[in-house]
Amino acid sequence: MSLLVTGLASLVTNDPSLGEGRLGVIRDAAVVVDGASVAWAGPASAAPAADRVHDAGGRAALPGFVDSHAHLVFAGDRTAEFAARMSGTPYTAGGIRTTVAATRRAGDAELSARVAALVAEALRQGTTVIECKSGYGLTVEDEARALRVAGEHTDEVTYLGAHVVPPEFGADTDAYVHLVTGPMLERCAPLARWVDVFCERGAFDGDQSRAVLKAGAARGLVPRVHANQLGHGPGVRLAVELGAASADHCTHLTGADVDALASGETVATLLPGAEFSTRAPYPDARRLLDAGVTVALSTDCNPGSSFTTSMPFCVAVAVREMGMTPDEAVWAATLGGARALRRADVGRIAPGARADLVLLDAPSHVHLAYRPGVPLIHAVWRGGERVV
Repeated sequence: MSLLVTGLASLVTNDPSLGEGRLGVIRDAAVVVDGASVAWAGPASAAPAADRVHDAGGRAALPGFVDSHAHLVFAGDRTAEFAARMSGTPYTAGGIRTTVAATRRAGDAELSARVAALVAEALRQGTTVIECKSGYGLTVEDEARALRVAGEHTDEVTYLGAHVVPPEFGADTDAYVHLVTGPMLERCAPLARWVDVFCERGAFDGDQSRAVLKAGAARGLVPRVHANQLGHGPGVRLAVELGAASADHCTHLTGADVDALASGETVATLLPGAEFSTRAPYPDARRLLDAGVTVALSTDCNPGSSFTTSMPFCVAVAVREMGMTPDEAVWAATLGGARALRRADVGRIAPGARADLVLLDAPSHVHLAYRPGVPLIHAVWRGGERVV
């Protein structure tokens, strides 16, 4: 059955052919959903008939948020670490090992329930697509288990065996890379779409990261990279060199890093929740956007450095702290995330797209930054089905 959503004060389509500006905004708008897809979008005065009608009552609508970077398969709690950081202790990659220990001890049902709860929490805040990584198991069995659990809740599953080196390997990073690119990859590749690596001091250097990504690509996984979060390094340029879908974090960039991103198709995914939670410098989104780089926003939901599922929060922080306009931040949180996942079916409201639609208790998408922290999500449709 078809559904007409009408009475929209404004509609963000992310299709400039349908409306104003890069967001393709239509005023006094309507959308027709047929099954799981968008059938029509345009002025309410020209809307075709449908089997059912939903009056939005002057609210704004936009595409569902696409969260292209999240770590949801974990157990345990790192509240004490967060409190210590707020008291002046700097963030390092070492805290990941605390979560690894707790995750290894947890049962499958506990892990699946945690992922389900976080995915539902994100959905209530308008996220209709979410990526999920492994990386808190770091043994062959635990990484495969994490990917199986993630796959119960999303199609966007990433193999992140190369998150950090687990304690049992000591300082022998090369031996662990051999495991990640060998037996662990053999078990995990059939369970994932993506391969990722934490290319950072305290984790994996450029050569080790290249080996992980090339091995994953040889097994049909598409690369993405944790790059340049804690300092300058090779991650961004490695991502571009290998045609990665995204380089994520991008906090510390040289001019050559920016030029590399501008010259290729790798999306720069910015994760403001991480800087908020670690008191680190925010990425300079303005510099990237002015250089012509495609930018996405994501939550980086994880228990250590960004324990949030709220894309509206990330939009507000990006506007306030990272030099983005409200329009740029909303695009990055919707179609930008879709580009980072190489998806053409989500992140937009146009004929043929999947019917992922968010209604706000506000007349404009600008309120996401204008009213930070306010629960503005009124209703959510995913694949044509109302889920919130």
